[in-house]
Amino acid sequence: MLVKPKTGLLNKFYFFEITTGLWITMKNFFFGKKVTIQYPEEKRNYSKRFRGLHYIKTVNGVENCTACMLCPTVCPAECIHIEAGERPDKEKYPVIFDIDILRCCYCGFCEEACPKDAIKLSTIYEMAEHHREKGVYTKASLLVQRGEK
Repeated sequence: MLVKPKTGLLNKFYFFEITTGLWITMKNFFFGKKVTIQYPEEKRNYSKRFRGLHYIKTVNGVENCTACMLCPTVCPAECIHIEAGERPDKEKYPVIFDIDILRCCYCGFCEEACPKDAIKLSTIYEMAEHHREKGVYTKASLLVQRGEK
């Protein structure tokens, strides 16, 4: 059995739905809980699982990365560029390690794929820049210990 929809004037122009939506909006505006955060003075606390700014972990002042090329391989945005070199002790290391954070989708695949646990994502979310060139982080800027909040 099919139900025939109502075709009245109020239903035709969605008057009831519009007034209900306006009532909910006004109720929350005047009587709802205030959630405004005064940003520079108050910082929002995100979960420890939040994925933000990248950094390269160091052990005794030497980067932990062995330039195995797993992170650029698994990166869906293809924003990681690595060029490998060799140290005198026959160990590979990244000569160039660039991450274009403007293309990055912060999925965390690079962090999961790294066998040496070298690349990490911190909880830092303040990454605004005025120029696009500053959106590419080089090895020098990634080696600065970002740490966790």
